[in-house]
Amino acid sequence: MSKSKLEYIWLDGYKPTQNMRSKTKVVDDFNGTLEECPIWSFDGSSTKQAEGSDSDCLLKPVAIYPDPAREDGWLVMTEVLKADGTPHESNARAQIDDNDDDFWFGFEQEYFIMDRHTQLPLGFPIGGYPGPQGMYYCSVGGRNTRGRDFVEEHADLCIAAGLNFEGINQEVASGQWEFQLFAKGARKAGDEIWVARYLLDRLTEKYDYYIEYHPKPVKGDWNGSGMHANFSNTTLRTCGSKEVYMQICEAFRPVTKEHIAVYGEFNDERLTGLHETASIDDFSYGISDRGASIRIPIITVEKGWKGWLEDRRPASNGDPYKIAARIIKTVKGAEITAGVGA
Repeated sequence: MSKSKLEYIWLDGYKPTQNMRSKTKVVDDFNGTLEECPIWSFDGSSTKQAEGSDSDCLLKPVAIYPDPAREDGWLVMTEVLKADGTPHESNARAQIDDNDDDFWFGFEQEYFIMDRHTQLPLGFPIGGYPGPQGMYYCSVGGRNTRGRDFVEEHADLCIAAGLNFEGINQEVASGQWEFQLFAKGARKAGDEIWVARYLLDRLTEKYDYYIEYHPKPVKGDWNGSGMHANFSNTTLRTCGSKEVYMQICEAFRPVTKEHIAVYGEFNDERLTGLHETASIDDFSYGISDRGASIRIPIITVEKGWKGWLEDRRPASNGDPYKIAARIIKTVKGAEITAGVGA
């Protein structure tokens, strides 16, 4: 009889920024299928998801990946349910309106690697600053590059886990990095970001680091961290119409506050109109414009208005489930108004 470790991962009930939680279930003769993963329970009173007098919450497995750090191990992404089997209020995944997986998302996750002892980004001296930003972006060599071994190991873990991991690069500040993931289907895209974050955070335990997802952890003349959301659906991928693209972009304008509300805590510190951002109080879009709220990629234009859009406003600490759900709602509303799409 063989034993396998199933790591059940879920999001807690903290507001406005949820945290990942996980615990291990050891099972016999596991073959690696989602259907074999039983619904499990946890103490919701310890995660702000239930009262102590009625504390059981349920974990419903929704995605499974090999755990590259464990022999016979598996990573099980779950949704939180109430004891009666209905989605818990903290379960944003269940609110996504993309049952046919028509929406595709590519998320660009930025983050800072922090030294646990100094509580500063890698390369930041105690009581001072490194050289100004500019030479760190996509840099090579020990003068400006910090954390490459850690980042490469994380990439290898994600690839070994079967995530659709698409790239890594150092960002504009010392110790700041980015990885990219793409998935067809909003739920799958969210699952993979959360599992990639889990692998990232777990790896810090080995290096004596921690990950800072705050969108502006270093004040002053430094870029913040975002999670740019590249998105498309059948309409955007095939319409071939500048007019339709303009109508969809304009549909985001009247619901700017609704988007910002789910795009991450402390995002006002990042979205200032400086450092390749639009102001949190404004809405704009433009071709190749990295200072706009929504960038229209030049490739989309060159392909005859067939492609995708990039919402540059989501913060690095945003929940991809909530971000995707809000984008889908806005795009579908625009399609109804314009008389296009399904």
